[in-house]
Amino acid sequence: MTTNLPPASLTAVRLARYTKTELSEIVGDDDDPFGVSEAGLTWLPKQEHFGIRLDGRLVAHTGLLPVPLSVGSAETQAVGFGGVVVAPDLRGHGLARLVVTSALEHARTMGPPYGILFCRPHLVPLYQRLGWRMLEGDVHVEQAEGPVVMPLRTMWTPLRDGAQWPVGPVRLLSFPM
Repeated sequence: MTTNLPPASLTAVRLARYTKTELSEIVGDDDDPFGVSEAGLTWLPKQEHFGIRLDGRLVAHTGLLPVPLSVGSAETQAVGFGGVVVAPDLRGHGLARLVVTSALEHARTMGPPYGILFCRPHLVPLYQRLGWRMLEGDVHVEQAEGPVVMPLRTMWTPLRDGAQWPVGPVRLLSFPM
């Protein structure tokens, strides 16, 4: 497979399905493709899926689902982004940007005013280049044993013109995505 990708020839599309088989198509046999297993968290499956195919092979993915959260005393919703992954042999070619941007376009039609994601620290600059903003302070997420502090970085992006993140402590009222 070539690593000189013609960017104009690739587009992200909505996927009809996304299972462990499709994930394996992207990352092979990697037991921890997202690098988050040590966090010991239970994650929600995504409801909407976007991917990129190159020569028939699925090489990138982003998943979405609406999630409830509270910020301060207010309850609201966000579109949770997760499962962002690019085939190891194709990283650094803009595929994450392409698949996340396509998912963002769809997320803007879903209703909630914000997008939210959790990522490892070394990925923060990537998401910042895509317009995501860091949330400072602890974010609590639900787990079977009750709320826990999310050990990953939390980022958000407006999905509506003028949307501003509210002030106050943040709690995701579900498992993380």
